[in-house]
Amino acid sequence: MDQNIQIHDKLFKLFIPSEYIQDEVQSIADKLMVDYADKNPIFLVVLNGAFMFAADLLKHYTDSCDITFTKLSSYVGTTSVGKVTKQMDILINVSNRHVIIVEDIVDTGLTIEALKLNLFELNPASVEICTLLFKPEAFKGTESPKYQGFVIPNKFVLGYGLDYDERGRNLKDLYQLKE
Repeated sequence: MDQNIQIHDKLFKLFIPSEYIQDEVQSIADKLMVDYADKNPIFLVVLNGAFMFAADLLKHYTDSCDITFTKLSSYVGTTSVGKVTKQMDILINVSNRHVIIVEDIVDTGLTIEALKLNLFELNPASVEICTLLFKPEAFKGTESPKYQGFVIPNKFVLGYGLDYDERGRNLKDLYQLKE
């Protein structure tokens, strides 16, 4: 099996196989089950990238919860442009509810910081971040995500929901840009 794939003009190498991803997703779900037992949290999934992670995560979260979605954008190609654009509003009342923002990846943290500021205006009981991937080298935010899967280097990755110009989201494994 070839460990490299071509997406548009870039070559990517296998980074994290799906079996490791699934083990990590289960581990994160287990922590959430303990921390949010009997709290009926709202999982706020950030589209498009987090859809695969969220689907697998919520299969393992068996307590009562609500699920809703938002869509934000801060990337063009392989680069974070530093400006967050909201493309879809939150369609559920979060007042006095525990909100868990589900992200595919937190790198600069700008997207999450903007979303958290918007959420706090809606008076939630609490807001925490749950991400599959975290890049501490790129992070410019004030608070690291409470629920982190893999801590990765500041390199571009795709697959398992993450894309390069809308391609590669459907891959079950994670791939890293080959330099």
